[in-house]
Amino acid sequence: MTTRLPQRLTLLSGLLGLFALGGCVHSPPSDPWDPIEPVNRAVYKFNDTADRYVLQPVARGYDKITPDRVQTSVGNFFANLDEPVNMANSALQLKWGSFNTSLGRFMVNTTAGVGGLFDVASAVGVDKVDEDFGQTLGYWGLGQGPYLVLPFLGPSSGRDVFGRVGDQFVYPLNYVDEDYDYVVWSLRALDLINLRASLLGFEETLEQQFDPYAFMRGYYLENRLKAVYDGDVPADRLYQDDGADDEDAG
Repeated sequence: MTTRLPQRLTLLSGLLGLFALGGCVHSPPSDPWDPIEPVNRAVYKFNDTADRYVLQPVARGYDKITPDRVQTSVGNFFANLDEPVNMANSALQLKWGSFNTSLGRFMVNTTAGVGGLFDVASAVGVDKVDEDFGQTLGYWGLGQGPYLVLPFLGPSSGRDVFGRVGDQFVYPLNYVDEDYDYVVWSLRALDLINLRASLLGFEETLEQQFDPYAFMRGYYLENRLKAVYDGDVPADRLYQDDGADDEDAG
């Protein structure tokens, strides 16, 4: 068995380490810290072009030929693979209720759900919880750091770059024998395409915004803030993006 930690994430974590730690003191709750905005906007434009001309057409073709039930099962399968990540981070945050929920879901869906293809746990009232290492770092007080747009990976932050790396250590696909690399990368491609197909139509929402970049930044940071506080964000931590004023003016 071998663990393959994506090299690009390891590199980014090293380069952006100081940014992430600086987030403790340089990331006011009501003001997004976006110190490399020109670079982020260029990467955002690159990602948008790649999505528009490559990923989106593939996702539309996939959506057209793949029945909804099959897409749902594919999504269930990969959601089940995320349960060990949820379990590990629930334990790191001392959220034993969430840990037991994720453990129960993983056991039920892996067995009765035929390897996770069917979400039996949700059908019997066991709702999914989402915990990741970025949330764990935030739970223990690490600031979000600078807002970042990563090539191909999209919105992130200094803290969440570390989070992405940390989660790889407990993600099951990283422990498949390297003789079956082709299976792993095929599954990763399927996961990406299925996820993108589930988001078809979101680009229309972006196109309606005065500044799509600012909208995406605000959307991402607000949702990550809610994730860290499990939806119960203190009033002094509520996030407001500068882009909101521009949008209203437009």
